[in-house]
Amino acid sequence: MKQGKSLVAFTILSMAAVLVLYFSYYVFNALNEPYRTTQVYAYTANDSVTAEGLVVREALLLPAQSGILEITRAEGEKVGKGQQVALVYQTSEAQANQAHIEELEMEIQLLEEAISQSGDLESSARLDEDILQAVVNLRSSYALRDYTQLRTQVMGVKSSVLKRGYTYGEGLTSADLSARLRQLKEELDVLTRQSARATTRVTAPTPGVFSGLVDGYEGLLTPNSVDQLTPSTLQQLIDNPAGEDVNSMGKLITSSTWHFAANLPREAAGRLEEGDSATLRFSGELNRDVEMEVERIGATEGGQTLVVFSSNRYLTLTTLLRHQTVELIFESWSGLRIPKEALHLVDFVQEPEEGSSAPPVTVTKTGVYAFVSGRAEFREASIVHEGDSYYVVRPVGSGRKVLRAGDTIITRATGLQDGLRLEG
Repeated sequence: MKQGKSLVAFTILSMAAVLVLYFSYYVFNALNEPYRTTQVYAYTANDSVTAEGLVVREALLLPAQSGILEITRAEGEKVGKGQQVALVYQTSEAQANQAHIEELEMEIQLLEEAISQSGDLESSARLDEDILQAVVNLRSSYALRDYTQLRTQVMGVKSSVLKRGYTYGEGLTSADLSARLRQLKEELDVLTRQSARATTRVTAPTPGVFSGLVDGYEGLLTPNSVDQLTPSTLQQLIDNPAGEDVNSMGKLITSSTWHFAANLPREAAGRLEEGDSATLRFSGELNRDVEMEVERIGATEGGQTLVVFSSNRYLTLTTLLRHQTVELIFESWSGLRIPKEALHLVDFVQEPEEGSSAPPVTVTKTGVYAFVSGRAEFREASIVHEGDSYYVVRPVGSGRKVLRAGDTIITRATGLQDGLRLEG
């Protein structure tokens, strides 16, 4: 038993000795290191606060349809009154016929253009370029996993290839093209009659922006009801999502203005006034700073104040937004970030102008020492913002010795002065 205790004590003492040696070595190196450096980089400091809330829009729900539904509008696409939003097919055969009809219509249009083409070399080169660009656009969308315009882009590739073939295909005479055009028109007439009996067009009852997302908030949260919200009722809506509405195939956003209702700390809300402009930084699908109006400052509960912001910009980009955590930015300072220990106040003797009898004067400049070719080089800077452990500065002056992002600056050294050679 005693032998075991001795072994444990020996192990603890050995580990302690190793730690002492390690820290002694670290301190020795730190004390004997002649200088330390870091890099300058561009930086923006914000006076901001995070806010959690919900996006609010006026929306008209489009009832679900029985049959095979095909949405013909992209997310966020503007739709006029009476314009087609979707097609509903009674059978899969009707759906296939509709796809064939669209291809026939495209081919007929291209044939008509080909018949009227002069067939010059410049037009040929332009068509080749169109094919290449259509393929590039399709490939880019696939790489970004953006499938909202996939069908249109695929048709664009087909269109370009067909147009090239009809206009400059070998052995195709004007009579051949005219005969092909008559054949396609007859085929289109037959298919159109068949499709009309098994296909229903869904049209927009009012102008708006189409969205396929129906999350259940549409009836609970509107521009009219947002005025009755309190911090607690908003939090309940955030904590208890309504859930997708299976009785709707989509919606039309019918207002040109959208709102963001958020709970802010009371102190932050106190810095706002109704009618003022505020900058909100959104992430996700919107991913940008948005200038919004402070529309209403509401009730305060438990240190939280309800604030409603509004904007008439980026409406088509907000259709998928609902629950958001944003950054409310009160003020921003942009410049170069440096550690506090890198900044120095340095006295320089300024000689009078030639011919003047005035004595030299001493001026104090604020700046940093850059590490250039083994020497310390003073570069003047002005402070625009102070953080906990850093400054945001802007360079003063111009020319080779101006401070720039990417410069290496000295954070610690003994006896620093302009032109001092530093030994490594």
